[in-house]
Amino acid sequence: MANTAVSANRLELLQIADAVAREKSIDKRIVLEAMEEAMTRAAKQRYGLENDIRAEIDPRTGETRLNRLLQVAEVVENDATQISITDAAKRNPAAQVGDFIAEALPPIEFGRIAAQSAKQVIVQKVRDAERDRVYEEFKDRIGDIINGVVKRAEYGNVIVDLGRGEGIVRRDETLPRETFRPGDRIRAYIYDVRREQRGPQIFLSRTHPQFMAKLFGQEVPEIYDGVVDVVSVARDPGSRAKIGVRSKDGSIDPVGACVGMRGSRVQAVVNELQGEKIDIIQWSPDVATFVVNALAPAEVSKVVLDEEAERIEVVVPDEQLSLAIGRRGQNVRLASQLTGWDIDIMTEAEESERRQKEFAARTKLFVDALDVDETLAQLLASEGFAEVEELALVEPREIASIEGLDDQTAEELQNRAKVFLEREAAEMEEKRKALGVADDLAQFEGLSPRMVVALGEAGVKSLEDFADLATDELTGWNERKNGETVKHKGYLSDYGVTSAEAEALILQARVQLGWIEAPVAEEAREETETEQTA
Repeated sequence: MANTAVSANRLELLQIADAVAREKSIDKRIVLEAMEEAMTRAAKQRYGLENDIRAEIDPRTGETRLNRLLQVAEVVENDATQISITDAAKRNPAAQVGDFIAEALPPIEFGRIAAQSAKQVIVQKVRDAERDRVYEEFKDRIGDIINGVVKRAEYGNVIVDLGRGEGIVRRDETLPRETFRPGDRIRAYIYDVRREQRGPQIFLSRTHPQFMAKLFGQEVPEIYDGVVDVVSVARDPGSRAKIGVRSKDGSIDPVGACVGMRGSRVQAVVNELQGEKIDIIQWSPDVATFVVNALAPAEVSKVVLDEEAERIEVVVPDEQLSLAIGRRGQNVRLASQLTGWDIDIMTEAEESERRQKEFAARTKLFVDALDVDETLAQLLASEGFAEVEELALVEPREIASIEGLDDQTAEELQNRAKVFLEREAAEMEEKRKALGVADDLAQFEGLSPRMVVALGEAGVKSLEDFADLATDELTGWNERKNGETVKHKGYLSDYGVTSAEAEALILQARVQLGWIEAPVAEEAREETETEQTA
């Protein structure tokens, strides 16, 4: 009779473990481990917390065993966890110091408190296992679109039932004027999965640019098959978007493939995004062409690229300005996000006015510096000379080759340019000393006298100050505020110093001061490595 009861209990234990594992979709072994931990805790309460007790459940028979582990020691310091080598040899002749001897303990009856404690342990273990399962299942699905059912809305956030887990669409990740009620079906993009104290958090979005890219992937077979690529996406969620596409097959038009017959494919995406207008742009490896395409439907007259600053000036006809900029700057902002370039838009009239101002400024510079008449100054400016230094350093024959000038005039112009630069250098030297700029900065190779004065006026007065600067502090930087690009000038912005040049100057200063070692040139490093290998 007793044996039958024991068998029933054993079978019941395994059945419970099976049922919990199936219900929570976790490994049965995890449930059994939770039960073993609960039994261990109860046994320690019964036999003493100082004992090292282990409970084991046979996963096939359900038989439970309680053992107290005793470590074999030369000198016993704790009777509860250690056993002498002499006593251990009586139980196991092969026992050595450091081994463990298992001492069987009689099974325990679970009282009310012990049973409650055991239940808490099992519930917690199962919950942790369930959270791990959810995390493991969804962490590899970041970047996928998922369908779910709305469970509830809390403070604008939407909680979504994903079947084996819950996701959240935060208020700023939902489209404007979009409302959901419990039971509504929802499609969203998984952009992050995190382990958190309260369990794995699955973050969903309907405003993420890649949500649109994935929707096109579902609607356009050519994208799904990899024949057409989505290169970049820029969105003003719920209002307007631009998507750049390219084709790997010259016979397939990527824009036409995304639009579909009578616009059926793009319309399916528009409907999912609550009427968001979508411009489909053909990507081009040529930045200027891509920017012109991205500004559609506006027409562009001319573009000027500044590759160092990743900036592009776009000139449009006067009547096209409002169309190019778009409502509240939307069109140019989206084109900038799509291409990754800052875009400055100006009309043909504005560009002409700016050119005239620059030409007038250069003309005045040559009139004042070289003491020549306005006609000659205009001639030099129209030939592309922008600085007096250029005249002083260029080959005389290049000046003489300008129509209307001869060798004698070219030589005179160069002499005047050199005199002006010497005079300016003396003035800058006085300013430099008045500002208290140290000699080590003034003599630093790569900085002109005017640059040194500009640095002094900005509070950079020694080579240590200069070496401590960041590249952006010299060249300036751009900051995006409310979708607009705000320009911040650097100390040397007016002197045409590029980011690469600024970085090299700061690095050179740090080497000169002994802060860092001089970087080894790539060729020299390769030669050294080859010699060492040989």
